[in-house]
Amino acid sequence: MSVLKVIEILGNSTVSFEDAVQNVINDTAKSVKNIKSVYLKDMQVTVQNNKIKEYRVNTKVTFGVIDD
Repeated sequence: MSVLKVIEILGNSTVSFEDAVQNVINDTAKSVKNIKSVYLKDMQVTVQNNKIKEYRVNTKVTFGVIDD
């Protein structure tokens, strides 16, 4: 039986949405083990001088707590 926990994590990148999600995974993995999935809840960008300045993502990260 598996027990899973879900936490909400915000991430950003100046490169792309995909890079922002990868940043979430990389940074979360520093303190959370056994990441199972990342649900992309919301995406947005900040704009400066009519150009995208930053990509932002709101994610839900699922990880295993107990795994038999």
